[in-house]
Amino acid sequence: MSSGSGGNFPHDITSKQGLTNLYNSGVTKVEHVTRPIEGSGGFFGRKHSGVVVTSDSSDRWLVHKGPGYGKSSETVVTNAKHMSGDWQSGGVRSVKPGTRVADYVKAGGSDYNVVFNNCHGASRRMMKEAMKDR
Repeated sequence: MSSGSGGNFPHDITSKQGLTNLYNSGVTKVEHVTRPIEGSGGFFGRKHSGVVVTSDSSDRWLVHKGPGYGKSSETVVTNAKHMSGDWQSGGVRSVKPGTRVADYVKAGGSDYNVVFNNCHGASRRMMKEAMKDR
């Protein structure tokens, strides 16, 4: 889907079927990640957060949320190969069987609010998603 904020939406997956296949992909592990917010240099603890999910096929996808990140949802999925070196791991968690990429997008939520529904709340919900019984 999208790789960041703004109106430009580059895509690694260009077909509806490809996107459906990605969303239905099983997830084997999830990693909480953070990076400094652009322009802040990480001062005062200002960070952006998300999760990297590893699929059954060992592909890695960043699932994160922000204002203007997507078209129909502010929670987006980006191939992890596009992540800068500024991202840092906050820990890896195994997931319960049956977890899909779509579950993490849903847990992130479609709407963004800087106070009540931001990237940090979405990341916490996505990490909890890994532990849900299916």
